[in-house]
Amino acid sequence: MGRPPLSENRTMSILNKAKAGGYAVPGMCCYNIESIIATVKAAEAARSPAMVLLFPWAIQYAGDSLVKAAADAAHSASVPVSLHLDHAQTPELVRRAADIPDGFDSIMCDMSHYEKEENLKLTAELVQYCHERGIAAEAEPGRIEGGEDGVAETADLEGLLTTPEEAEEFVNTGIDMLAPAFGNVHGEYGPRGIQLEYDRLQAINERVGERVRLVLHGADPFDEEIFRKCMAGGVTKVNINKGMNNHYARVQDEIKGKPLTSVIEAGTKAMQEAIEQYMHWLGSAGKA
Repeated sequence: MGRPPLSENRTMSILNKAKAGGYAVPGMCCYNIESIIATVKAAEAARSPAMVLLFPWAIQYAGDSLVKAAADAAHSASVPVSLHLDHAQTPELVRRAADIPDGFDSIMCDMSHYEKEENLKLTAELVQYCHERGIAAEAEPGRIEGGEDGVAETADLEGLLTTPEEAEEFVNTGIDMLAPAFGNVHGEYGPRGIQLEYDRLQAINERVGERVRLVLHGADPFDEEIFRKCMAGGVTKVNINKGMNNHYARVQDEIKGKPLTSVIEAGTKAMQEAIEQYMHWLGSAGKA
C-alpha cells in the first residue's frame, strides 16, 4: 500500500478529525511486534483511531524490518492507524527513516538538543525533506525534561519550557505537529510530582492551535482528569510508553516458564486492555 500524498496524510487525517471532534488519539510507543499488534487490536476492538510510535532504536536494532512490519499492521487495520517515528534526533536519521518506502506517515524531527537557532534551521530543512515524501512532521520547541528508553539520552540537558512566541517560530518552519514543554517530563516525574502549567499550554494553543496539532509527551503517569485538562488546552495526540509496556513486563514475570506462545499472547492481551482504557479516557473510542 503506497504512502498517500501529504494532503491525504494518515497521521494528519487522524489528528484533524480529533481536533474537530474534541478528543485525543493515543500514540503507543512500541518496541516489538506484540505491542504493535496490541495497538491495532485495541483500535479495532474500541473502534478508535490510533498511532503506532517507533523510536530510532527500532531502526538501529532491526534495520527496516520492524518498520515494515509495523506499517503493514497499521495500514491494513480496519480502522485508521498511522505509523510515526518519535524523537529522530539527527538529520541523518530523519532522512534515513523518510526514505523507507511506504513506511512512516509522520516523523518527529527532534532537534531540541541543539541551541534554538540551529534547532529552527535544521527543523525547517527536515520538514521540507519529509513533506516532499508525503510525511508529516512534528517538532519540539523548548526541551521536555528527562530521558526515554530507545531515545538518545538527553536527561542531563536542562528542560526549557515553551513560550507562545517560540511556538510561533516553530510553526513557521512548516511543521504539522508541535510538542510543547509545559512541565511534562519524559520518564519519571520524581519527588516534585506532576506540575503542569495549563495556562502556558492554553496560551500556546491560542497562538498556534489552529495551524498545528498539539502533542503531549511524558503522559505515562497521568489520569483521566489530567488528560481532560490537556485536551481542553488543545492536545490531540498523547504519547504513551510505560502505561502500555509495563503490562507486558508484568505478564512475563507472572507466567514465566509457560509456553512462549502463551506468554506472548497473554502479554499482547494485557497491553491491548491498557490501550483500550486510554482510548476511553481520551474520548477516541467509537470515533472510527
